[in-house]
Amino acid sequence: MKLIKFPNQKMTFETFLCGTPARDYIYQDADYKKQVSDAAQMICHADYVLIGAGAGMSTAAGAQYGGKFFEENFGEFQKKYGKGQYMQDMYCAGFYPFPDEESYWGYWSKQALLGGIDLDVTPLHKLLLSALSDKNLFVLTTNADAQFVKAGLSDEKIFCTQGDYFYIQCGRGCHDKIYDAVDLFRQMDQARSDCRIPSSMVPKCPICGGSMDMNLRKDDYFVQDAGWYEAEERFSDFLSDAIDKKLVLLELGVGFNTPTIIRFPFEKLVKEHNNISLIRLNMNQAIVPKSFGSRAVGINTDMAESIKDIVEEVKKKH
Repeated sequence: MKLIKFPNQKMTFETFLCGTPARDYIYQDADYKKQVSDAAQMICHADYVLIGAGAGMSTAAGAQYGGKFFEENFGEFQKKYGKGQYMQDMYCAGFYPFPDEESYWGYWSKQALLGGIDLDVTPLHKLLLSALSDKNLFVLTTNADAQFVKAGLSDEKIFCTQGDYFYIQCGRGCHDKIYDAVDLFRQMDQARSDCRIPSSMVPKCPICGGSMDMNLRKDDYFVQDAGWYEAEERFSDFLSDAIDKKLVLLELGVGFNTPTIIRFPFEKLVKEHNNISLIRLNMNQAIVPKSFGSRAVGINTDMAESIKDIVEEVKKKH
């Protein structure tokens, strides 16, 4: 079924999110080389490409969150708080019930720096973008590390739905403004002692005087500022333009942690529009709906490898 566009009809982020999981998931049994060739063919024939990037993309590019990396960089926190269920990696540690704001920001200032502000794992992102330079391109991402921007893609073409590591907000969301905290985090990192920052450095909301927090969607107080809504509008414009064209949805490392933002909506688009195809790259969860047939490719292998192979094949076909 192909969408009939009416005057002034527009795809919105809200309507995009109305997706439900498929009931006919399969792991495709096609040969890897054929899958790569089919994915490259989809991209070559596309007018528009919408990238949906999850945490798996950053991991494939080289970002590290736990294991030896966490022990080397957050060992002082493991020593102070114990390894337990929290101090295992940067994701789990973010939920630790820190005893006070000095301790909270002692940890989060370091995670913000290592997880986003100073993170540079862009070679894979740059390689991918090099194969899409002639396409109408947009990126929808749940990642907070700004790697697509660092790789050279204009932030006008990115909708970061979950916030990022560069900003803070009122902890209770009393007003819809966010604040650049990069310099503050560097100062906190330098001043930290025994996993805590000085009380004088604890940020306070300039409006209500209450606690500040990371501008990350982790509770009901997440602030969507004017920039967030502008990005949402650009996403809606892109999707409205692309919905009846040759559109490829390139899903990168999106699992079932927050599938309602990218994974399920992508499936809904393919179900409802036979001019849209899906390329799903994921190390362990590249299952695709069987009903999509040749309009879906699900490559269940190391994403760094599959991206490189697809890019090489795209350039050959050009």
